[in-house]
Amino acid sequence: MSPRVLLLDVMGTLVHDPFYVEVPASLGMSLDELIAVKHPRAWVDFELGHIDEPTFLSRFFADERQFDGEGLRDAMDNAYRYLPGIEALLQELRSGGVPMHALSNYPPWYALIERRLSLSRYLKWSFVSCELGLRKPDPAIYEHAAKTLGLPPTACVFVDDRADNCDAARATGMDAVCFTAADALREALVGRGLL
Repeated sequence: MSPRVLLLDVMGTLVHDPFYVEVPASLGMSLDELIAVKHPRAWVDFELGHIDEPTFLSRFFADERQFDGEGLRDAMDNAYRYLPGIEALLQELRSGGVPMHALSNYPPWYALIERRLSLSRYLKWSFVSCELGLRKPDPAIYEHAAKTLGLPPTACVFVDDRADNCDAARATGMDAVCFTAADALREALVGRGLL
């Protein structure tokens, strides 16, 4: 079946990810220092909807040290921006009538992205991990997306900047594009007849 719907990762694919620069800077740390002291599961549990924001912030550091949690959230919020060329590509896809849905690992802070960038002008926030209790690369999240849309996986094209997430989508029968840049993604979508 020719592709009929586009499933898009958000962070690192459509939107700049603040974790690598802005978050460590807001905490007065290098990225390596942050990785060494952050809790190994807190973000994942937040993305899965297993814990709420206050619990996440209390567990952000493995030693549960006190810090400015609001400052962390604000640093992320202020750094959200479309990656180069992405908004124009989304506009082109929308004008072409291509149905687009987010398939994203993210906590409830996806609402901050929406408030800042109005991503819903282009896609539906249909499949966000904190709402589903499922997280890529679990095959169940891809299967759930296709089933919810009433489509076979072969009718879906999934786009993500992480190769393991793309491999997992392919294992369920979806086509997948590993994102590197907007122009390369556009070329891949043209080749699939979506543009």
